[in-house]
Amino acid sequence: MNPIPDSPAPSEEQDHRLRLSWPRPAAVWNEAAPVGNGRLGAMVFGGAHSARIQINDSTVWSGTPGGPAAALEQVLARGAGPERLAEVREALRKQDHATAEALLMDFQGDYSQEYLPYADLLMTLGADGEGPGEAAYLGRTLDLDDGVVEEELELDGLRVRRLTWASAPAGALCVSLAVEGGRTDLRLALTSPLRVVHSGYDHAGGVLGVEIPVDGAPSHEPSVAEPLRYADAPVDGYDPYGAVALSIATDGRVGTDEGGWSVQGMSYALLTFASSTSAADHWAGRRSRTRQEHRDAAAATASDALALGADELLRGHRADLRALLGSAELTIGPRRAGTFDVERDVLGGGDELLTATVLFQLGRYLLASASRPGAGPPANLQGIWNADLRPAWSSNYTVNINTQMNYWGAEAAGLGPCHEPLFDLLDRLARTGGPVARELYGARGWVTHHNTDMWGWALPVGMGHGNPSWAIWMTGGVWLSQHLWDHYEFTRDTGFLRDRAWPVLRGAALFCLDWLVDDGNGFLDTLPGTSPENLFRAADGGPRSLTRSPAMDSALIRALFERTLRTAELLGLDDDPVTAEIGAALPRLRPPLVSAGGWLQEWAEDLPEVDPTHRHLSQMVAVHPLGQIDPDATPELAAAALRLMDRRGPGAMGWSWAWKTVLRARLRDAATARALFLEASGPLAADPDTDAAVDGSQWGGLLPNLFSTHPPFQIDGNYGLMAALTEMVLQSHAGTVHLLPALPAEWPQGRARGLRCRGGVEVDFAWSGGVPSLVTVRRVNGDGAEPVLVRFAERTVTLKLAVGEQAVLDAGLREVPGEVTAPC
Repeated sequence: MNPIPDSPAPSEEQDHRLRLSWPRPAAVWNEAAPVGNGRLGAMVFGGAHSARIQINDSTVWSGTPGGPAAALEQVLARGAGPERLAEVREALRKQDHATAEALLMDFQGDYSQEYLPYADLLMTLGADGEGPGEAAYLGRTLDLDDGVVEEELELDGLRVRRLTWASAPAGALCVSLAVEGGRTDLRLALTSPLRVVHSGYDHAGGVLGVEIPVDGAPSHEPSVAEPLRYADAPVDGYDPYGAVALSIATDGRVGTDEGGWSVQGMSYALLTFASSTSAADHWAGRRSRTRQEHRDAAAATASDALALGADELLRGHRADLRALLGSAELTIGPRRAGTFDVERDVLGGGDELLTATVLFQLGRYLLASASRPGAGPPANLQGIWNADLRPAWSSNYTVNINTQMNYWGAEAAGLGPCHEPLFDLLDRLARTGGPVARELYGARGWVTHHNTDMWGWALPVGMGHGNPSWAIWMTGGVWLSQHLWDHYEFTRDTGFLRDRAWPVLRGAALFCLDWLVDDGNGFLDTLPGTSPENLFRAADGGPRSLTRSPAMDSALIRALFERTLRTAELLGLDDDPVTAEIGAALPRLRPPLVSAGGWLQEWAEDLPEVDPTHRHLSQMVAVHPLGQIDPDATPELAAAALRLMDRRGPGAMGWSWAWKTVLRARLRDAATARALFLEASGPLAADPDTDAAVDGSQWGGLLPNLFSTHPPFQIDGNYGLMAALTEMVLQSHAGTVHLLPALPAEWPQGRARGLRCRGGVEVDFAWSGGVPSLVTVRRVNGDGAEPVLVRFAERTVTLKLAVGEQAVLDAGLREVPGEVTAPC
């Protein structure tokens, strides 16, 4: 076994790599570099003498599996239910907003649960662990192509190289240290901010056993007496427990004490970290294991990883991650490869082309690191990286935009497998949301509101005082379920459509059919409805949120109904009774409207907004991601959408910037899309540790490690900017592969490889002078009889490609002789 990974030999692959660099170790969490394997996430601080790695596990959440059901019982006991809903509707019909809001407060549960920090690995280098006489830190890099953080430092004339990565194949976090020119000492400590109830160390490593809180209140609920509450015994048979294991291989002499490990006289060390939790068992549908079994499982995973040796661990990790990240690429400008100083080269603003290239790949890297098939729950508000016991908004799943934005770019950017954990969450919500739909609203199917967590919370949140503008919103599940159809559109996988999508889509449609009410004039309305998270001025002048059929509700339900009908048609399920119900309801949904001021209307009535520059653009869901409003198919509505964008104004926080950039790209406003991107990719000017007001009055920006921020940090901005950049150079809505639909004049050169399009198509292309110079279109799956339409500017060509065939087009979209339908 070789515990020291070899430095890769120079190669074309290595020369192609894109690396971020920082000359100093991280002084705070917002400067640390992220690694992850979909289950384990870590923030690498670095350091010459003392170094910290802060560790998360995507299954470490407060709460218990029975929490959502218990909360539903509490809400029903307060009087919520179909009879109370009828009173709410009657009050709204009478324009009695105050009574309607008061009645709905009893529908609110307390809150969804929190995503929590898990462990810290602390390392001290130097003689006897006391630190060197002289130390120099030579910098750290994060490779966005293979997910390895590399550090170099000097200690008393010794050169130390430290690598950190999170291996999906091994299921472990790995750290290797190699000393050149002699030997040094190493001190290690493994700690947890959670309740440690077991610790055991020996010369080969050790295990911590931790209890996880059974309840965690969000930081915006300060009145909760015990914001993190532990249980003294299992709750309804569930034991909230996790085991953290560390294994060590070194040529030094290892000793242990109560505080950890000391390694004397080492020239190398390999550390592997693994985890086993009760929550992971529940998520995967496995039997519950005992605490000892969890400790044994974590120790075995860490030990098995260690036995591979650093070379094999690194080789397997790189092969795995490069296979995923190497599937696609986007380069804005003339270069991609190199090592770039984040502060100087990316945040310094001198090269927007480089910044765009970096942020596209960073978004892909962060998604591949936070969301992998079979690893655990999907990426949350902070991906899988969190150091706070009470993180902002619980670092949960906010499903009125943020969770969806995490996955907007997954398919087009070649990361379709990373979409799968979101489908796992949808399966869970379809189960937990069924009783909520039935007991709370008297409806079939399933429902989810504004927030959820890994346990499948489906109730409204708010503790009886949450503003209905965000707390009382019944179409969160309707929006989430659109991702199932999106995945089918890109893959044309009818097996997925039958086994995963159809049951969830059908259940969401059943809820909507029962949720809609006849307005007496031929329309079907959602009542009550809100437009997240804006308010309107009621007749009495007061700010209100509850009304009928906000534009967002109508757009989401229309898309769900159309896609459910299409799914039934594709699967030969037209005789399912739900299709007849949908067919009757679909033409009775309210269409999108234009206000008297000329912009896309937010509510069924032309109501004045309390905040005309609101950070949310809820009615614009019809533009993106639903594609119901399009510059070609619905030019009048597209023009109204642009007027709304002008009215809302430029930036706010990271996710809002990203949505605005995507929308401008979809409406082919390249200049404004670029301007918004440049705003969003600048450094945060405010204090990152002070949460900004949610009203958008303080703009966000990027942190020193390029995380997007509100502030606080929310990773949806990173994922959203990746999606926005994709939409600027390639779109595949309305059955057409549209090249460079929103390319800014300032980005005249670039290239793309492996970007995916709806219809099972993959595209490579380069451009120069704003014009495609060479385009390769290949069909990777789908129906070979389905034509592929390729468009640039006003020219469109039609191709016929069987699966496995490709066509090469020149700048005029003419087929290049001899290369048409060449095998892939």
